[in-house]
Amino acid sequence: MSPGRWVDTWRERYPAVPLDLFEVPASGAEATLLAATADAAFLRLPLASGDLARIPLWVEETVVALPREHVLTLLEELTPGDLAEETLLVPADDVLHWSGAPGERFVGRAPATTADALELVGAEAGVCVLPRALARALHRRDVELRPLRDAPTSQVGLAWRPAPDGGTPPLVDDLIGVVRGRTAASTRGRDRAGGRDEPDGGGRESGARAAGKRDGGRGSTDDRRGGRPPGDRRHTGSAGPRSGGRRRGR
Repeated sequence: MSPGRWVDTWRERYPAVPLDLFEVPASGAEATLLAATADAAFLRLPLASGDLARIPLWVEETVVALPREHVLTLLEELTPGDLAEETLLVPADDVLHWSGAPGERFVGRAPATTADALELVGAEAGVCVLPRALARALHRRDVELRPLRDAPTSQVGLAWRPAPDGGTPPLVDDLIGVVRGRTAASTRGRDRAGGRDEPDGGGRESGARAAGKRDGGRGSTDDRRGGRPPGDRRHTGSAGPRSGGRRRGR
């Protein structure tokens, strides 16, 4: 799944409320939320911080990245037993944390990033086990992917900073509605133009920003209503295309 489709839904449902999608390193997604740089984030669970709220979304498929001419590419899918005699490349930013992984560990310096690991795979130095979304985001022509059964998986969730009263910020609640597939007819306190039902008297709207992991599956949003100067724009980030916007509350 891609956060981009939810951004499209947001723009259709709340055309007056921009939403910015931006990319952050996977290791920095939680810090981005805690620093109030973003309103919500699509990131991998579990969370390290107990100060963030989250909802689980989808579980990513695990694949093996193989050199293009590797004999295992003849198989449509693999099992851990197929990797018993392979050299396993585990990058420092590994997200699966497979303690009982088969195969032999790489004798050289561990690759610093998954991109570095895939470069070594392309050079036939070994194989790498990782989520398919991450492998596709770092696509290389000299690397082939095969599904891996009976292996650890990675779950993606939507996380955010709770409001001071412990509740969900209104803008994040709107985003949750989009992500969970609420229909436009489900108003939940909003009018059909995308605003909230509040007394007349005016006031400006404030925007939402979300951040996502660079590896292809994380993001964040944070409601800072009343804390931004007029004209300030916030963003929403995720691994994937950038899009923008924020909504000012009346």
